[in-house]
Amino acid sequence: MNETGMKSTLLWLRDLLLSVVIAVVVILFVYQPVKVEGTSMMPTLEDQQRIFINKFIYRLGRNEIERGDMIVFWFPHDPSKSYIKRVIGLPGDTVKVAQGRVYVNRKPLDEAYVPDEFRDDISRPETTVPPDNYYVLGDHRSSSNDSRSWGTVPRDYIYGKAVFAYWPLERMGLLH
Repeated sequence: MNETGMKSTLLWLRDLLLSVVIAVVVILFVYQPVKVEGTSMMPTLEDQQRIFINKFIYRLGRNEIERGDMIVFWFPHDPSKSYIKRVIGLPGDTVKVAQGRVYVNRKPLDEAYVPDEFRDDISRPETTVPPDNYYVLGDHRSSSNDSRSWGTVPRDYIYGKAVFAYWPLERMGLLH
């Protein structure tokens, strides 16, 4: 191999190594691939679907957790388990569930993401979300273990936001 070919190969290897390092840093510190386990977020997310979560977004002061975000968090009663649910109530909100209908601050919540066949008729008394906590529900209400059963999620337990589905390919796209 001549000197020009060797130099080109070394430059190519340097660029490849730099690309791999950047990809590893992004995956480890910003985006993390996860597998959805269970049906509590159907039809938005299906069992065994693969998604990316953004682990960095809530660490920036400008990006606060908002109602409707799909968050990934450590289960408050067993932090070895990880859950994904939709944020319904923010700190200070009052949340009430009356025959399956959700009210936030005494107003009915528009939940177009919950089809009628996934609703239930459960009622829960009005509760105020404590500071630095969030009230979360699964989209498949009749099969979701969520804040209706075990209460709110402390902010410190939330470690990511679901942002992109990548598998199966026919469900690939941004998550809302």
